[in-house]
Amino acid sequence: MKYLHASLALMVLLAPLAMAGAGSPGELVTEFERSGGTRTPDYEQTMDYLSRLEHASKWIRLTSFGTSPEGRELPLVIVDRHGNFTPRRAHREGNVVVLIQAGIHSGEIDGKDAGLLLIRDMAVDRTLGGLLDHATVLFIPIYNVDGHERSSPFNRANQNGPEVQGFRATANNLNLNRDYMKADAVETRAWLAMFNEWLPDVFIDCHVTDGADYQYVVTYVAEVWQNADPQVASWTAGRFVPALEARMRESGFPLSPYCIFRNEHDPRSGLRAWPSTPRFSTGYAALRNRPALLIETHMFKDYATRVRGTYETLRHALAIVNEEHAAVRSAVRDADLRCASAAFRGQPFPVKVVTSWTDSVMIDFLGVDYTVEKSDITGGDWYRYHGAPQTFRIPYFSRGRVETSLALPEAYVIPPQWTEVAARLRAHGVRYSVLTESVELPVRSTRFEAVTWADTPYEGHHALSYRTHDFDETRRFAAGAVVVDMAQPLAKVVAHLLEPEAGDALVRWGFLDPVFEQKEYIEDYVLESVLRRMLAEDAELARRFEEIRADTSFAGHPDRIRRWFYERSPYFDTRVGVYPVGRIIDRGVLRAVPLAER
Repeated sequence: MKYLHASLALMVLLAPLAMAGAGSPGELVTEFERSGGTRTPDYEQTMDYLSRLEHASKWIRLTSFGTSPEGRELPLVIVDRHGNFTPRRAHREGNVVVLIQAGIHSGEIDGKDAGLLLIRDMAVDRTLGGLLDHATVLFIPIYNVDGHERSSPFNRANQNGPEVQGFRATANNLNLNRDYMKADAVETRAWLAMFNEWLPDVFIDCHVTDGADYQYVVTYVAEVWQNADPQVASWTAGRFVPALEARMRESGFPLSPYCIFRNEHDPRSGLRAWPSTPRFSTGYAALRNRPALLIETHMFKDYATRVRGTYETLRHALAIVNEEHAAVRSAVRDADLRCASAAFRGQPFPVKVVTSWTDSVMIDFLGVDYTVEKSDITGGDWYRYHGAPQTFRIPYFSRGRVETSLALPEAYVIPPQWTEVAARLRAHGVRYSVLTESVELPVRSTRFEAVTWADTPYEGHHALSYRTHDFDETRRFAAGAVVVDMAQPLAKVVAHLLEPEAGDALVRWGFLDPVFEQKEYIEDYVLESVLRRMLAEDAELARRFEEIRADTSFAGHPDRIRRWFYERSPYFDTRVGVYPVGRIIDRGVLRAVPLAER
């Protein structure tokens, strides 16, 4: 079917949705429909509409999974044709639990209006009731509820509608779609608690893209890279994505992978894969061994077109998941078991996956004509998209490459004073125990070198960069220290939180910054006496000093010379820059540790 361009009349685009609601009571017409596809309801209107949906169908339950900083309920809609409104009942029924999320960036709100229509069509009109045959649907219509109410027609400069949109960040000015690992936001911690309670089998996140112009209404990311479990990735890439692409094409919405170009804004440069890191929603879902789909509608298409595209994507995705319910549940269950196994810990674990620039395929990309001109005002490149459809034959760099991998330990030990680290583990649902008495343990430790902090904050933190050096030692850990056994389904999450080489490690976000601070010191005039005794008593030290003394980086720099001696004196704190978290390599050590479950 030919691509449905945004310039088609709104009545054509809205007709199928209006027909789907034709048998509903008049009060179940959405604000989106009432406005002809130009408006989205505010928070109160949305909650009122959801209440009316719940009243109209026994298949719908409106709940909340938390409260925002400004006091708004975080709505969660449960849709199940047999009234399985608890996690236990839904999983016992054998259903695939599908979590659909909208409004994490509340200006990108297409998913909310598409979801309201879809729920009505599934559970009130029941024209799509078959989508619930083997599925329980969890729907978050607005995740960033406070940002949603910071509405303005000027929040999304690149976006064509609705008339007003919400704001990208929360009331604390945090981007929830960068917060999944560090879990700073109240909303994130509530989301994680809900996820741990329900343990959904499939995750779908609805967005609107920025970037270039092209013909596609809907683009997507499906997590099929090395960050995902192989069985889950195989089902996603081999069965889910091909079926979704085919059905969307038949519906008039051909799909493209999310449009990140090799050179920004330049489709002719080629399209590249985007393996999501776990600070993002779908990257986090991949760590939790769940198939994850990111929907990105195109900002330049009008609102009605984008909502329709999201609706069709959700409809087809749910249909496929219903047909594949047994395979999905099997893949997720097997992946969780695999994560807890000794075999998993015995193989290299990837903590950084990037685009492979050495492996590409040629594809036809449905773009639009454009030119690149030099701006007479700014002097920079100006990409001018002229709107005429044009198909480009371009390379698609479709594979990920493992840039960093590491060997996983049997367990991590976290001293009891690092309470924020333990709090983040609890937020993610990680199982752990605590030492019941002080013990000495052989552990692998890490020393940080060349540590620098970002000059400006990013998501409330000054992120760190560093080099690391591992060494083995015996260290005493006090009673109350947290011991995280890696024989659990959340082993990947634990590794990304606690391994310094991971991009979203807590130490990289700055949660352990005090370890880099030297607290004791020595006066220069005292050190002048000490260093002379050191030279007199240690011939090897004296020889090494003569070597460095001629180095131009030391010569003429008394402070550097004094520092060199201080670091080699018995007065220097050798634990500065040593990672407090230890790794237990030998499982026999773990079995001998006095522990209490927490």
